[in-house]
Amino acid sequence: EEHLQFTARVYGLDRRRERVDQALERLGLAQRRKQLAGALSGGWKQRLALATTTLHEPKLLLLDEPTAGVDPKARRGFWDEIHALSAQGLTVLVSTHYMDEAERCHEIAYISYGKLIARGTAEEVVARSHLVTLRGEGAGVDRLAKEIGARPGVEMAAPFGAALHVSGQDREALEAAIAPWRREPYRWTPVEPTLEDVFIHLMNRSEDNFQ
Repeated sequence: EEHLQFTARVYGLDRRRERVDQALERLGLAQRRKQLAGALSGGWKQRLALATTTLHEPKLLLLDEPTAGVDPKARRGFWDEIHALSAQGLTVLVSTHYMDEAERCHEIAYISYGKLIARGTAEEVVARSHLVTLRGEGAGVDRLAKEIGARPGVEMAAPFGAALHVSGQDREALEAAIAPWRREPYRWTPVEPTLEDVFIHLMNRSEDNFQ
């Protein structure tokens, strides 16, 4: 509470008590109003930070990897609040390395070595990549990643749990790459590429400006 009161004074806000009380209630911090900010867990600290940055009702909010080190439940609550703020007309720009978080955004942009390499909705970015992904299932298929990944036409072969995603832009080359394993116990099905598939595909084609 003291932290938010201080912020309200810095911005010269009116109705300070009312604004602070509303912020505490909105972000579930009311019961922790007397707790030291330094004693809060990572997730609660992020909630407090969000309360602080929105106390003066900005039009634009910049969040740099806001959920790093936050547990899944706290992360979900944090994103629910971001969407609630967005619905009220606030523009939120978020940087993240988590592709499942990028999928929550209305629009995404990939930046590689300082260059914008893709922009649009998640669906548009996936479609424009022209990436083809085959999902392999069956006992031990995830252990084939290195061998299949070295075959012509395969840009990426990555385990997804017990399954294997094999991606590239040439469907015929992909089919040829997995041909030796087109038998039991393996099963292969075309699937929609994930944002992570697309991200790795684009990064593989980017040039490190340090070089």
